[in-house]
Amino acid sequence: MQSGYYSAAAGMVTQFNRLDTIANNLANVNTVGFKEDNLIVGDFMRIYKEARDKLPNENQSEDGAAFLNRTITRAPQIVDAYTDQTVGNMQITDNPMDFALSREGLFFLVKTPQGVRLTRDGTFTKDEDGRLVTKQGYEVLPSNYFQAGGNITFNDDENIIESDKHGQIYKNLPNSTNLVLSSKLFVAQPDNIAFLKKEANGLYRYDGLDDLVPLEESGAVLHGTTEKSNVNAVKMMTNMIETNRLVGMYQKAMQVQMDDMNSDAINKIARKA
Repeated sequence: MQSGYYSAAAGMVTQFNRLDTIANNLANVNTVGFKEDNLIVGDFMRIYKEARDKLPNENQSEDGAAFLNRTITRAPQIVDAYTDQTVGNMQITDNPMDFALSREGLFFLVKTPQGVRLTRDGTFTKDEDGRLVTKQGYEVLPSNYFQAGGNITFNDDENIIESDKHGQIYKNLPNSTNLVLSSKLFVAQPDNIAFLKKEANGLYRYDGLDDLVPLEESGAVLHGTTEKSNVNAVKMMTNMIETNRLVGMYQKAMQVQMDDMNSDAINKIARKA
């Protein structure tokens, strides 16, 4: 059995997974609020030490377990994935429905058919009922949502909208330029952003919603501004080139294992026969 072939195959699968992640990052380089994803390739010896004590498995010989242990030490594996939550560049739009968060780890809350979700994408708009919603039509939640429910709504004649740095929204009185208090955006700061689960449309699922409380003075809300993706396109292109080269190297290693070495072994056996 040629363990080198399987190690090379495992390495190729690892690089294919990296390519998928890099391609997704590049596809979202212009997506508002998008955060770069990254993979962690396991330390071979550490994986070996974690797995060897669990072997041999039931109905498996000790020799088979020993072979698997030796193979694990040589096969690279994806052991974890994480999202880089650093703040992206800010772009001033002067659109009264655009909001951004200038600090890492803060999120707006929105209501989706699957439940409450977190997002960094603050390119909001008004629906036909005057509610403040995301581009996908999800309601943007006010700071008192978990106590009183409701949403953030504007009438047709309330066309002057301002916000302070804490997310307190002001709107004009009908037929006037005088501003009055309106709803306040729910700006949340999860205790541990590592527990966030990324979903489509720039949303995050967080299982600790009951523990979320709105920040009274976040000081991070930028009105008339959007946060651009934090993906570095140059770095991603460099990573893609590197990963493609590694795929080629693993492919060559597999070819050597299966073709050249097998052919050499067959010829030696034939000469001795």
